[in-house]
Amino acid sequence: MDLRFHNLAALHLLWVVLALAGVVVWGFARRRRALERFASANLVGFLTAEVSIPRRWGKAILVLSAMLLLVMGSVDPRWGVYYEQVPQRGMDILFLLDVSRSMLARDLTPSRLERAKQCIADVVDLCAGDRVGLVTFAGKPVLKCPLTLNYGAFRMILDEVNVHSAPRGGTLIGDAVRLAADSFVDQEKGHKAIIVLTDGDDQESFPIEAAKEAYAQKGIKVFTVGLGDEEQGARVPAREDNPDLYVQYQGQEVWSKMNPATLRDMALGAGGTYVPVGTKSIDLGRILYEDRLAQEERREIESGRLELRHVRYHWFAGAALLLLLIEMGLSDRRTIADGSGPPP
Repeated sequence: MDLRFHNLAALHLLWVVLALAGVVVWGFARRRRALERFASANLVGFLTAEVSIPRRWGKAILVLSAMLLLVMGSVDPRWGVYYEQVPQRGMDILFLLDVSRSMLARDLTPSRLERAKQCIADVVDLCAGDRVGLVTFAGKPVLKCPLTLNYGAFRMILDEVNVHSAPRGGTLIGDAVRLAADSFVDQEKGHKAIIVLTDGDDQESFPIEAAKEAYAQKGIKVFTVGLGDEEQGARVPAREDNPDLYVQYQGQEVWSKMNPATLRDMALGAGGTYVPVGTKSIDLGRILYEDRLAQEERREIESGRLELRHVRYHWFAGAALLLLLIEMGLSDRRTIADGSGPPP
C-alpha cells in the first residue's frame, strides 16, 4: 500500500490520550476507595446495584478509542498511489556569458567573470518553471547547457565556466546571439529571452543587427548586462592563476573599459532592457527578473506526472464519530441482560 504519513508531529497528541487514560483509571480507583471508606462491603453492593461497572469501563474505553482514532487521522495517513498530469508554465531563457580574457579584469570584485556568474545564479534562483540554458562565447560561441528545468545541473555547469570555456580568443557577441537564437527548441514566437552578460567589447560581429533579427523573426527579447567600469576600466590579467601579470601590447599594459553603447542599442532594438552593473553591487535578480522577466507572458512548456497518494484521514474521523455516538447511546445502568437488576 506504500503507507505515508504527512503530519508525524501530531503523534505527540498520544501523550494527551495516555494522560486521559491515566485520569480515567485513577478516577475509577478513587471512587471505589471512597465507597469502601463510606460503607461496608455489603452496603457498597447495595448502593451500586443500579450501576454497571463494566458498562462504565466500556463507555470510557469507547471515548479513549475515539480519541486515539482522531490522533491517527491527524497524522494524515495516505496510501494508494495515483498519478496526475501537471502542466508547467514558463518561458525559455538563454544566458550568453562572455568568457574572453577581458572578463578577468578586476574592476568588479573578484572579477567581471565571477560577478557575471553570480548575477546568473541570482536570476536562476528566482526562476520557477522557466527553462534555462547557457552559451559561453569569446572568439566562438559554445552551447554549454541546452534549455533545461534541472537548475541543479545548470548551476554545476555554470560553476565550471572559466576563460577556457570557448575555443578561441576574442569577443564576438553577434555570433553568440545568432547561435542562441537557433538553440531554442521551438519556432513559436514569444516566451523567449536572451540575457547577454559582457563588458561590451566586440570585434565586428554586428551584435545590434543580430539582436534585432532575433526579435523581429523569432520574437526573442534580448536583455543586456554591462560589466565593468566604463570610465577608467581595468588592466587585463594575462593568466587566470596569476592576477598580477597583465596583458601587454607594444610594451604597454592593456586596459579594458566597459562599452555601454553597443549593449544599450542591442536591448533597445530587441524589446529588452540594458542593465549596467558598473563597479557597484546590484540585485540583478530583482532588477532583471522580478521587475521585467516575471512580467512576461508564460506558456505551457512541459507537462510532468505527479505521484500522489489518496488521503485517508476521514476514515479515522468517521470511525471516531461512530464510537462517540455508541458511547452516547450506551447507558451505565444495569439491565436484566447483565444478570441483575435494581434492588427490590
